[in-house]
Amino acid sequence: MDGQYLRMSEAKISVLDWGLLHSDATYDTVHVWNRRFFRLDLHLDRFLAGVERLRMKLPYDREQIALILNNCVALSGLESAYVEMICTRGSSPTFSRDPRNAENRFIAFAVAFGSVANKEQLQRGLHVAISDTVRIPPRSIDPTIKNYHWLDLVKGLFDAYDMGAETALILDSNGNIAEGPGFNVFIVKRGSLKTPRFGVLPGVTRRTVFDICAEIGLSAAAVHISPADLKDADEVFITSTAGGIMPVTRVDGTQIAHGRVGAVTQRLKDLYWQKHDDPAWSTAVVYP
Repeated sequence: MDGQYLRMSEAKISVLDWGLLHSDATYDTVHVWNRRFFRLDLHLDRFLAGVERLRMKLPYDREQIALILNNCVALSGLESAYVEMICTRGSSPTFSRDPRNAENRFIAFAVAFGSVANKEQLQRGLHVAISDTVRIPPRSIDPTIKNYHWLDLVKGLFDAYDMGAETALILDSNGNIAEGPGFNVFIVKRGSLKTPRFGVLPGVTRRTVFDICAEIGLSAAAVHISPADLKDADEVFITSTAGGIMPVTRVDGTQIAHGRVGAVTQRLKDLYWQKHDDPAWSTAVVYP
């Protein structure tokens, strides 16, 4: 923060920052596994594109940001980490409401790696509920810019908890499946993969599934997926930087894959983690 490396407990943000007051910020999160960043270039691409489209300015270029992220991990001593880069609108020295007068702010941090699904859920599959909450439509907030507008997702989570589920999927403005809090979703039907195409963040792990499928000859496409399609799938899994490829074995009251982790899901999951050691897909952290 402000050009200094601090302990997390010492990091502070102004109560006047528009990132806090208006969710006026963009961010991206990359993970480190076994001392290597996974697909760092794709995360930097998305972060920098979001900054540009929100008309923000960074005090650092791409190479400097990569070095800062490396240093956050190295100073933490973590070998597996969740690493975030953030640009907030900041605030105006004159308290102007004109966003052009705000001094944008860059923040980065590294914390221990965490997953959407815990160890037990990864083994037996998540239980997911479909909330009737509608995702903020793309004409209002561009979902390809990673943002903190999560109230629709949080409402979906509470709906899921009320239904006895562990996490949620919410709908797009056409009544089809959109995404969940921090993850995309895939279905497998007769050996082919499909994922929602409208109103979703195009996740890096989602992109990685497409890339792996292309390598091994599996069909994968972004299409409209109805709640009925989801429940009728042979397999379902979710994808996130926070956890990778995670199986789903129950949607509402419907068992998926007879309540077991499906073969396609397991194969993709294994290949996904193998890629973490591949220099074409990962970047070594330089520790002191």
